[in-house]
Amino acid sequence: MSIIYFLLIGLAAGWLAGQITKGSGFGTVENLVIGVIGAVLGGFIFGLLGLTAYGLLGNLVTATVGAIALLMILRAIKKK
Repeated sequence: MSIIYFLLIGLAAGWLAGQITKGSGFGTVENLVIGVIGAVLGGFIFGLLGLTAYGLLGNLVTATVGAIALLMILRAIKKK
């Protein structure tokens, strides 16, 4: 996977995660950055579960799951 493709998927996942987990906290730019980092986390989570994703939609789902998980963790930390 090329780095540009990875970044675009991560950016889209960050935006989607921000829309799904509406609430106080991070802005659009932060959500996009979290999406890129979440894409890596999503791949790790899916790997632990023995799941693999193929194609654009599979990669987007994986990255979005990771971004949502990361957003939830960061929001929990921010509340403390």
